[in-house]
Amino acid sequence: MAFEVPPLPYDYNALEPHIDEQTMRVHHDKHHQAYVDKANAALVDTDWAHESVEHVLSILDTFPEDKQKVLRNNAGGHANHSLFWEIMSPDGGGEPDRDLGDAINDVFGSLDELKKAINEGGVNRFGSGWTWLVHDGTGLAIYSTANQDSPIMQSDEPLLGIDVWEHAYYLKYQNRRPDYLEAWWNVVNWPAVAERHAHAIGKVQTAST
Repeated sequence: MAFEVPPLPYDYNALEPHIDEQTMRVHHDKHHQAYVDKANAALVDTDWAHESVEHVLSILDTFPEDKQKVLRNNAGGHANHSLFWEIMSPDGGGEPDRDLGDAINDVFGSLDELKKAINEGGVNRFGSGWTWLVHDGTGLAIYSTANQDSPIMQSDEPLLGIDVWEHAYYLKYQNRRPDYLEAWWNVVNWPAVAERHAHAIGKVQTAST
């Protein structure tokens, strides 16, 4: 079936005061819908019209050149935003569970160091993009991407991504992107991130057997 914008798993105002209701309405209903509409239009009447967005992104370089940019931006935007709504919660914040927490400590030294590195990735991303925690097949890694580029495009499993396009924060934070990034950790849904982490490890273990 064609891509669809998933419903928010909470009310538009549920992430207040960290992310405001107006931003959530515009971001989810307008921006995400636009990515879905453009990606669907690029795939209509093709052999890939009913493929998952993950599969489309994983084979992006096999598409005709005229479709690659459209899908990179819009299928990427759909995948990134679908994850974004999932990894936020009105009951967010705190610390991850033991397995994910241990992995974070092993790689980054502490949760605070992880947050610092992800925030720096977002602050230093020139223009629009995302800052990510991923599983790269060997372990946890952090980097940022431009525009709507997805870690899936380089065969990484996105675990946590923070949108640093201005439409994600400008109504509340104006040009204060660092303040938005700091506030975002109050709504992070660690159980959802931990579930993605466990899934990524399971995929690696299955591939090695």
